[in-house]
Amino acid sequence: MSTNSKSINYEIGQDNLQKFGLDIHNPVFGASAILILVFVIGTLIAPAESKEVLDSAKWWAINNFDWLFMGSANFFVLFCLLLIILPVGKIRIGGNEAKPEFTNFAWFSMLFAAGMGIGLMYWSVAEPVAYYTGWWHTPLNVVANTPEAKDLAMGATMYHWGLHPWAIYAVVGLSLAFFSYSKNLPLTMRSAFYPILKEKVWGWPGHIIDLLAVLSTIFGLATSLGLGAQQVSSGLKFLFDIDNGVDTQILIIIGITIFALISVVRGLDGGVKLLSKFNIIVAFALVLFIIILGPTLNILTGVGTTLGNYASNIFALSNFIGREDNDWLHGWTVFYWAWWIAWSPFVGMFIARVSKGRTVREFIIAVLLIPTVVTSIWMSTFGLTALDQVIGNVGALTNGITDKSLAMFQMLENLPFSTITSSVAIFLVIVFFVTSSDSGSLVIDSITAGGKVDTPVVQRAFWAILEGLVAIALLYVGGKEALSALQAGSITTALPFTFILLVMSYSLYIGLKSELNK
Repeated sequence: MSTNSKSINYEIGQDNLQKFGLDIHNPVFGASAILILVFVIGTLIAPAESKEVLDSAKWWAINNFDWLFMGSANFFVLFCLLLIILPVGKIRIGGNEAKPEFTNFAWFSMLFAAGMGIGLMYWSVAEPVAYYTGWWHTPLNVVANTPEAKDLAMGATMYHWGLHPWAIYAVVGLSLAFFSYSKNLPLTMRSAFYPILKEKVWGWPGHIIDLLAVLSTIFGLATSLGLGAQQVSSGLKFLFDIDNGVDTQILIIIGITIFALISVVRGLDGGVKLLSKFNIIVAFALVLFIIILGPTLNILTGVGTTLGNYASNIFALSNFIGREDNDWLHGWTVFYWAWWIAWSPFVGMFIARVSKGRTVREFIIAVLLIPTVVTSIWMSTFGLTALDQVIGNVGALTNGITDKSLAMFQMLENLPFSTITSSVAIFLVIVFFVTSSDSGSLVIDSITAGGKVDTPVVQRAFWAILEGLVAIALLYVGGKEALSALQAGSITTALPFTFILLVMSYSLYIGLKSELNK
């Protein structure tokens, strides 16, 4: 079949426009830029009203489609586990002769840093303490401040950061990697639907899929950048009494954007890969430091206990029928699942980009199982140290969660060398954000360039700068309300994306079976 008929031999970038030194897809680039501009201007003009409208939409989706989010997340876990044991697991992404482009350490570092490194910094203390103390209800209505509450606090935290979110990322990542490297299709969201849409995937159905992916990614990253700046500024205020007002937060965003811009210009090998490896080394040096300085025995024995609590509660927490803790379920689990789905185009596509040469089985194990084990070590180190302080009536956390962005610093304050460890934590938050901004810019650029990964530098830089400008504008004019509106908008896109991911799973299975039967 010829390229002109837009068959599976579609030439990457054939619909692109090359003008003014740019190489952009028509019409995804233009439509994305216009919609982002309209959304941001509307939010800036009326931040409070925008937040109210988008919050209503977010909670409508969460409250009315909790069954869809919960059932779909459970399905993605089972689907990924089946891929490990089915014959399709031996298929190599890119063909039998394909070789991995990155070492195992570099590969894992990049997918982990992009996937949820920054979230672990933010929630590894706040979430277990919130569940244990009943700050926002308790999981499964367990009685707060009891031994049972401690066990369930760790199990529920792991539930939100373990198999389910990584399964969501794995479905997107494996689909895009397979269809891009094994079927020679563009590295964009639309390519995963070729077995179903055929030639229509290059028309408006594909444009809409890619457009939704761009909007979800840019809004999610800009929101995280703004809220992350607030966390860093809170840490600086806590440690050094530096003013944590909007001006400080804007300076932090500018700094992160500049470093992300440098990393984007350097490219994947010279930017994201180096930063991700550095992130992982420093992060686990901090973990080791806390294990030594904190309740060492409790942490070391607690890793197994945490995994045990996760395993023993996973079925009860995954059930969405007849739950009596609906406020907790909707406010935490369903919200998380919607947020992970909203982030899946960005994280999944980035994972796909760095996964050529891996077998399906290797991919699922590395993306699903290894991060769950690593996360259990991280959560046990920070979460159990914090819970020991709460139970022992030591430090500010005994009063519960007063400010989520301060929780980690309040825990570190009660350990030796707290200024050093807290400074390292602030530094890690910043570097993780640089990594997310950098990898996100590369992903958006690939989508809006028709799947090309060798676009002009100025084009990659454009998206890194735009993320920072969107966050700055919203923060400066509308403050936290504008950022929350953007977050609500991003999560609302998770509802249509859930259907897209379910269809993507079916499309992936069709593609893998056809490859196996060659």
